[in-house]
Amino acid sequence: MVSSLKIKVEEREGKSFLRDAYVTQPFRITPVGQYKSDGAAYLMITSTSPGILSGDVYEIDVTIEKNARLQLQSQSYQRLFNMEGSASQTMVVNMGKSSSFSYVPHPVVPHEDSNFKSVNTITIADDCELTISEIITCGRKHYGETFQYAHFQNLLEVYHHDRLILKDNVLLKPELMPLHSLGLLEGFTHQGTLTYLNTKNENVTELVEHFYKELENLTDVTYGISEIQTDGFVIRILGNGGEQMFNFFKKVEESLWEKAVAISN
Repeated sequence: MVSSLKIKVEEREGKSFLRDAYVTQPFRITPVGQYKSDGAAYLMITSTSPGILSGDVYEIDVTIEKNARLQLQSQSYQRLFNMEGSASQTMVVNMGKSSSFSYVPHPVVPHEDSNFKSVNTITIADDCELTISEIITCGRKHYGETFQYAHFQNLLEVYHHDRLILKDNVLLKPELMPLHSLGLLEGFTHQGTLTYLNTKNENVTELVEHFYKELENLTDVTYGISEIQTDGFVIRILGNGGEQMFNFFKKVEESLWEKAVAISN
């Protein structure tokens, strides 16, 4: 089943708002920032489906107009059910000048024999900020389905002035890849990646140092944070629980979001 979600967020007199929305089953879009006072738009993607099924094609299109700010949220863990075939998701994000977009979704749980590919393409204009993350679990560990999925891939590409400035490709195929080995998951069961970048010419060295100290407070994980060629950084965490990673990424998101609000004010 092909399912679509299209939203456009605009800004007027310092307030960002949902200008247009179009959804098909099982998608819903819900405003969740009624009590926020920073002028940004807060929207949650919800679904009437318990998860992604074989043959599902999810198409998400997000437009953030000039000066608008959007924090997109997920409803819950994303389950990828047993599949005879495969499923896919594409997310296309277009960011206008001086806009901000942040998306830190819940972890993905691939069930046995699931086959899933996600492609995220983001076009970012000048004077923008972007935060996006992903957490992939080993599957239903307590059901004995550790690394029993067939294929998982998440591709992120970010373009600025028609030039590719960031590409991150996570590809996991347990049957063909020694996931427990050095250079892959190294004995851990969960992997998380958070990417931040800006086109404001704002140096991120102090942010990298700050979040590295925050990472030191995590237990039973291994981690790294790297400054990228553009003004940004990537955090990667290997661990054994999705909730710990998700809570940390939400903390990073909140810190970056509050920083942007403080600067704009």
